[in-house]
Amino acid sequence: MHQLFRLVLGQKNLSRAGDLFSLDDSEIEDSLTEALEQIKIISSSSDYQTNSNDQAVVEICVTRITTAIRETESIERHAKALVGLWDSCLEHNLRPSGKDEDTPHAKIASDIMSCILQNYDRPPVMALAIPIAVKFLHRGNKELCRNMSNYLSLVAITKADLLADHTEVIVKSILQVW
Repeated sequence: MHQLFRLVLGQKNLSRAGDLFSLDDSEIEDSLTEALEQIKIISSSSDYQTNSNDQAVVEICVTRITTAIRETESIERHAKALVGLWDSCLEHNLRPSGKDEDTPHAKIASDIMSCILQNYDRPPVMALAIPIAVKFLHRGNKELCRNMSNYLSLVAITKADLLADHTEVIVKSILQVW
């Protein structure tokens, strides 16, 4: 893993997290999978929901990683780790608090969702992502559900067979809304 990612994630060093944006995408591309795995560990810790420093570090790192993946067009290389982190968000509360403020894991899920599902035209990525994506439809977060529905409609247009095994879940989600 790149030295700066190791410092920021290993020590949860918020003061240095912004420095990740000064690095060239190609300089950190080899580190992204390992960084995603480290983020999964941090975000799964028992105090993550209440630790604003860890949340800020994770948000910055997820933004930096998803940007680098988009810019280097390396989604296939990092899809497994990205989907793994996304799936881990399902183990946590995703329902907004009383003020419609997303939970820490809903923020991670939203950022990752857009990075992954913007690649709806890449069947290998979608084959990994769709089984996880449909699980978000019933997690009580209307904004995530609405965005997920938009992305799934794009998948349906380009590669409908990937959704075939999940038709019942998708239809139930639609009916639940109405």
